[in-house]
Amino acid sequence: MRGGDIAGLLIRQARLQRDWSQEGLCRGICAPSYLSKIEQGKAAPSPEVTELLLHRLGLVWTPEPEGLAPCWKALLSGSPNFDSLYEQLVQPRREILAFSPLAADALLLDAFYADEMRPLPVEWEPFLSTRQLALQRGLQGRWEEAVRLEPLPLLAAHYGEFLYAEGEYTAAIEVLRDAYRSASDAGYPHLMLSCRLWMGNCYSDLGRMEEMLTHYSVAERLAEALRDTGSLSALRYNVASTQLELGQPEKALPYFASLPRPGFLDLHKLAICHEQLGHREQALTAVQQAEPMASGEMEQRMLALVRYRLEHPDYLHDDTYGTQLLDCFQRLRDTYPMGFTRFHLPWVLAWYKANRQYRQACRLLEEFPAK
Repeated sequence: MRGGDIAGLLIRQARLQRDWSQEGLCRGICAPSYLSKIEQGKAAPSPEVTELLLHRLGLVWTPEPEGLAPCWKALLSGSPNFDSLYEQLVQPRREILAFSPLAADALLLDAFYADEMRPLPVEWEPFLSTRQLALQRGLQGRWEEAVRLEPLPLLAAHYGEFLYAEGEYTAAIEVLRDAYRSASDAGYPHLMLSCRLWMGNCYSDLGRMEEMLTHYSVAERLAEALRDTGSLSALRYNVASTQLELGQPEKALPYFASLPRPGFLDLHKLAICHEQLGHREQALTAVQQAEPMASGEMEQRMLALVRYRLEHPDYLHDDTYGTQLLDCFQRLRDTYPMGFTRFHLPWVLAWYKANRQYRQACRLLEEFPAK
């Protein structure tokens, strides 16, 4: 265990906000030297001293609040119950927890609940336990360091997801495999499912269909046992998307065409399936259905490229199309996960080849090795 008494940090923060001196705050309660040690986390004050100091600052100290163990258990196990437990145990008691021994716990749980990965201010770090500091490193995006500090299955799984997003698929697979084993040892089936999904995603982006299906089949059995309909839908979408990316639109089409309530990405890929199979009218219908759903600029750009190809048969020799395509591709590289960029790679290569820009095509193939 590391870290000091969190009360010291809270006292220091409140004192500085009021621009009070240590001498003024502690007069009649304790010596200034003792307050200095408390604020540095080098001395653990008694509940009475803590309460008196915070009371003078106009704050109420709660020495023994209701524990947050169920919330922590749900977070660390990857349980979908985490959100509801947070809303029950943390959200209504934020003000109480903010001035209690569980202040850091509440802030960390809040960061994971909000899914913004917002770390605590650096000044909190000397007061954090090893586990809390590991979670803090994760929130800072320093996942490898987080796993070294405390090899929690949750942190390892997030590290694998981070590597996947960076396009480091081989490294991600190794990390996720270890995370899966540790989640299995700990009895965390939801994290096991997540790890298998992400390993399948890695093999999907690598174009290795057999390995992808192996991991997805295990993930499917786990999702069925857990009655996780969201993960089942994601699995089936990913399989069809990979088939489309590998040039098998006839295999992907039945999935995308059968969805009762397709979303934007479903319709985007349905349009491309029809486009590649020569079904121009069906492709345009799918584009028209998707257009009202394109909420962001990139979604609009991705869909506009499909429409342009359908409406301009000679698009490969059309400078307007080339400008739109290359701009969209660069924006995807800058802001989206690698999978989105790879999906659009064949159209960029086709453009370069049709316009005899072989050097650019070779450079791109070096950056995106063939699967």
